[in-house]
Amino acid sequence: MEGKNMRVTTILSLSFLLALAGCQAEKTSQDCCSSLAAKGDWTLPYGEWEFAFMTPNALPATVTRVGIIDTAGYLYDMRTLDGTHDDPDSVGTWSKLVRSGSVYFNKARQPPQYMIFCWDSIIDKKSYETSLFFPEPVWRKMMTPAEYKSRSGKTVWYKTMLFGLAPEGKVRVWLQDVGDHPNYPVPVEKLKTVSGDRMTVCKGITQSDFSYGYDQDIKDFIKGKTYPYGAW
Repeated sequence: MEGKNMRVTTILSLSFLLALAGCQAEKTSQDCCSSLAAKGDWTLPYGEWEFAFMTPNALPATVTRVGIIDTAGYLYDMRTLDGTHDDPDSVGTWSKLVRSGSVYFNKARQPPQYMIFCWDSIIDKKSYETSLFFPEPVWRKMMTPAEYKSRSGKTVWYKTMLFGLAPEGKVRVWLQDVGDHPNYPVPVEKLKTVSGDRMTVCKGITQSDFSYGYDQDIKDFIKGKTYPYGAW
């Protein structure tokens, strides 16, 4: 995986990985991440999965750092990331057909057990830290093809995970589908988003100057609307 800007480490001690990622609040290391993953082979039939961050129309955000613990126990500390995509069809609420653009850097080899990411909500003028766990059914979904083919006749895999970043720090997660099929809502566990002094690994790494204000297209879009500009 070298050369893909994913900053993948060797398999370090699990206790260190959990402390870095914020899992230390769990009861034990085994309970936190490792026991179910260790019971099976979670190698993906299509190689790597990818992920993308989405925002509603004209309500921008940017992601500055991502940490992942996958089912093999690897830690990904990712600071070179693909840009966040604006979805023009998500106005007031998320479209069921949110689709990502091209993904170059946001990739990992095995399904995620745990993820934490730092992001700046430009529309909120605030930085956030979001953490979440992925249960075993999510890993199985990522390894199982859809019951239908794509329009070109290819096998459809749930290999792209989408993260919707909305005002007030609200986060949604889906596995991307194809055509007119709605995305699959990912049943994440213990999703938590914090800001300010409650952040741990995301303190001080913002890349945004919130004093700049909004670009004109954002001003035009939110004119006459009441924050938080939609139901997410």
